[in-house]
Amino acid sequence: MSDDLERLRQERMRQLIEQQRSTQEQELVQQQLKEAEIETQIKIIIKKILTPKARERLANIRIVRPNFARQVEIFLIQLYQAGRLPKQVTDEQLKEMLEKLRSKKKEIKIRRT
Repeated sequence: MSDDLERLRQERMRQLIEQQRSTQEQELVQQQLKEAEIETQIKIIIKKILTPKARERLANIRIVRPNFARQVEIFLIQLYQAGRLPKQVTDEQLKEMLEKLRSKKKEIKIRRT
């Protein structure tokens, strides 16, 4: 009787663990789908607001500094949604924006005395 009870407990624990894994896998898949959808939307908007040369420059930046490239994309999308961008941002205009964003970065100087 105690063996049967122990076997039932172990079986139930195994079922609960499997159920939890299944739920976690489903949540992970849903999260990945959401991220892919967001990425697709960002690409569509960026394609609308940047000229091909400007997109190429942003892609090059993404290779070197992916987080900075994402910040630039978000910044551009916010400007676009606010109606503060011309029809399309050229490579020269993007360079100017990048320079302004880069100049905002704090410089740290260490002085030794």
